[in-house]
Amino acid sequence: MTATTETTSPGIALDPRRWPALTVISVATLMVVLDASIINIALPRAQADLQISDANRQWAVTAYALAFDGLLLLGGRIVDFVGRKHVFMIGLVGFALASMVAGVEPNGAALFAGRALQGVFAALLAPAALSLIAVTFTDGRERAKAFGVYGALQGAGGAVGLIAGGVLTANWRWCLFVNTPIALAAALAAIPTVRESRAEGPRRYDVPGAVLVTTGLIALVRGFTHAAEGGWSSALTWILLAAGAILLVAFVAVERRSSHPLLPARRPGPRPRGHVPGLPAHQRRHVRSDAVPDLPPAGQPRLPAPARRTGLPPLQRRYHRRRHPRRTARLPGRAPSG
Repeated sequence: MTATTETTSPGIALDPRRWPALTVISVATLMVVLDASIINIALPRAQADLQISDANRQWAVTAYALAFDGLLLLGGRIVDFVGRKHVFMIGLVGFALASMVAGVEPNGAALFAGRALQGVFAALLAPAALSLIAVTFTDGRERAKAFGVYGALQGAGGAVGLIAGGVLTANWRWCLFVNTPIALAAALAAIPTVRESRAEGPRRYDVPGAVLVTTGLIALVRGFTHAAEGGWSSALTWILLAAGAILLVAFVAVERRSSHPLLPARRPGPRPRGHVPGLPAHQRRHVRSDAVPDLPPAGQPRLPAPARRTGLPPLQRRYHRRRHPRRTARLPGRAPSG
């Protein structure tokens, strides 16, 4: 009995365990989405049990969101250079332990700390999952299908979380404990199915940038929360808001000077149409006007080519008259050349 190896059209071998790996990765990140929605159902009972004030109740959600969003960029860089599977396993086990810690906490402050710890490990788990899908599926069509399946499951996670929260709402702590068996089962299933991979290059992490953006966001949110409690006339409210603004400005300054920034100052985007490195400017005009067609915006009818060319700039019209004299001679308002 001989084993066959699937290959893509260019001859790149396909991972035979890629679809089981996608199942494990999707279930693992489904847990993160489920946890974000299930906590909203459990929060009223947790507030009553732990005697949390109405103003501080939102920290059960905000602490998680701030830790997750503030560390997500740094987590992505760690994933690439430490090892995608390695960080994925750490995120799973850490998220399971953090869920247990948050579920057994005796007061509100400890619950908020446990939720923030969940956010830290989710910031490792989420980029690891996306990176693993990208490197596991080497064929373009299969990769598109994999991301479609992944996105559909994540979208369903919110609805599943609301349903599960209603079932488990009799004991709000189980809304946090439920993550532990899911995470541990996914970690065990990932051992034989998910392959390890990492990016090449120097391992440099923008830790100051991550600290500045996270503390800045926390200070801003804390300032707005204190404004709801003590009013806008409170000095502490304005101190927190000013501190948050200063930290975020410092984050921008650090990113502009960092050799490996979390958020590059220049936003990456598509190159201009017809851009060819080293091509003179006057030739680039011809490439833009001839090689790349002008596509109409979505929802607008596409006119025939002669009708579209009546709106070309003068230099492009001159170029088209030289290249296509018979076509441009029939354009409205133009006399035949000759």
